[in-house]
Amino acid sequence: MRNKNSYDLIILGGGCAGLTAGIYAGRAKLRTLIIENRQAGGQAATTDEIANYPGLKTTTGPKLMATMLEQAKSFGTEFLQSQVRKINLKDEQKEVETDAGTFVSWAVILATGANPRKLGFEGEEAFKGRGVGYCATCDGMFFEGKDIFVVGGGYSAAEEALYLTRFGKKVTVLVRKDQFRCAKSIADKVLSHPKIEVRFHTELLKVYGQELLEGAVLKNNKTGEVTEYKASEEDGTFGVFVFIGYEPDAQLFKNQIQLDQEGYILTDETMQTSEDGVFAAGDVRPKLLRQLVTATADGAVAATQAEKYILKIKEKYGIEEEYTHTAIGKQETKERPAAADQTENQGGLEPEVRAQVLTVFEKLNRDITIVTIFDETNEKSKELTDFLKNIANLSSHINLQVYQRGENLQVEKAIGFERVPTAAFLDSEGAYTGIKFSGIPGGHEFNSFILAIYNLAGPGQEISGELIERAQRIQKEVHLQICVSLSCHFCPEVVAAAQHLAAICSKIEAEMIDIGLFPEMKKEWNLMSVPALIVNGQKPTFGPKTKEEILALIEKGE
Repeated sequence: MRNKNSYDLIILGGGCAGLTAGIYAGRAKLRTLIIENRQAGGQAATTDEIANYPGLKTTTGPKLMATMLEQAKSFGTEFLQSQVRKINLKDEQKEVETDAGTFVSWAVILATGANPRKLGFEGEEAFKGRGVGYCATCDGMFFEGKDIFVVGGGYSAAEEALYLTRFGKKVTVLVRKDQFRCAKSIADKVLSHPKIEVRFHTELLKVYGQELLEGAVLKNNKTGEVTEYKASEEDGTFGVFVFIGYEPDAQLFKNQIQLDQEGYILTDETMQTSEDGVFAAGDVRPKLLRQLVTATADGAVAATQAEKYILKIKEKYGIEEEYTHTAIGKQETKERPAAADQTENQGGLEPEVRAQVLTVFEKLNRDITIVTIFDETNEKSKELTDFLKNIANLSSHINLQVYQRGENLQVEKAIGFERVPTAAFLDSEGAYTGIKFSGIPGGHEFNSFILAIYNLAGPGQEISGELIERAQRIQKEVHLQICVSLSCHFCPEVVAAAQHLAAICSKIEAEMIDIGLFPEMKKEWNLMSVPALIVNGQKPTFGPKTKEEILALIEKGE
């Protein structure tokens, strides 16, 4: 019998390949679930400009991926952001264990993609987040007016070098070989750009410095000449971005399906792996060209072949069932008034975004209060207040309290007021929940803001009982500061995870801080990358974090 955690098809990975598979599977009326441990979009969502996707002259990665996600959802495919802990691919009915529960399906598509490969030069790990980065979209702004080095000679290196010219006064591309390994049109743009210098036959041996990067050692692998670069006294530091390829994210499956020597999942032309009912798509499999167009092709093939496999299984067991779409662990969404979709920019939101927010807010069943401290001398304070008014107008469960600075010192003390603009969340009893946004939650952080409301005033995201128990065992007060930039694709994951923990544990406070508005945080902690997580004032850690990883950091400090 069908239960809420039972699906025809589960897709692991919400990048381009996974979303395409979700579109095709949804259209085929398969009950489909995409599980992604981060925000949807994968590597493409961190790409500023896409100019080689057929039918689109130019677009941005985040925009294209958001459209693909909505397209998949429009066909009934469900999306769950959760960490996969364990998977069983050997049995006829596949089983996927996540932080949000265990799910089963007849077939699985593995579209987990790949992670940036590290180069291994001296100082790379020590200066990660303090000058060495792997995401130009996330961290480029930290090097405004400074020198930037880009390591790599492929598509990513060339494209990101062009993007980084928006920030750096000079971008130097270090290519190990004698030419670029990408389309000549892109290579020509790089070679002709007035702010870019390309050094072929050049390798990065070492970076060094105190708190931030101060110098680098380079080697010409053709002549053997070793040179040293030192940041000017005026700049103080510089940036190094590494784009030398990716490593497949397939470790979870290595003992269950066949992988090649480099760890990629082996498939045939139908995307079938060595295990029946298990398919793979995208950058997690070996391929000649790693581009969006090949990822979408993989996803489409994998979904259509999975459909054929699932139909055979159903015929074998005589399964006949009518497809219905119900969100994971939640009640079916009520029909919205037609006016919700027809009113343009009502509530300060675009119609499509407003409709999506209303879908979430219809599930709210408890009252919450958002408090902001208004400072008439601060333009951003006014902007945040207007934003919060628009959000509060969308649900009777959301109350807004606006106090002039110094008007209610008791509230300011209760929420630990330090910065303007700031929005803090109170529960239905008026107690501070520990969830706070120092900045205006726009860009990617709009999602984490809506999730904070949903976790406090609605059913909330699913979370395993084990993680709840671990969070509730915390005895000491914990202050989490998540320093973000609104252009960072990975930041909302950390913000949402930390604030979800705060929602279930009264000892945890989780504050999002937009370092674009509070540059003193950048200076205080020598931040050159986001997301940066600071636990109780200790040394920051950088990069994506799951709830489990954040809990481990908290427990380590207790």
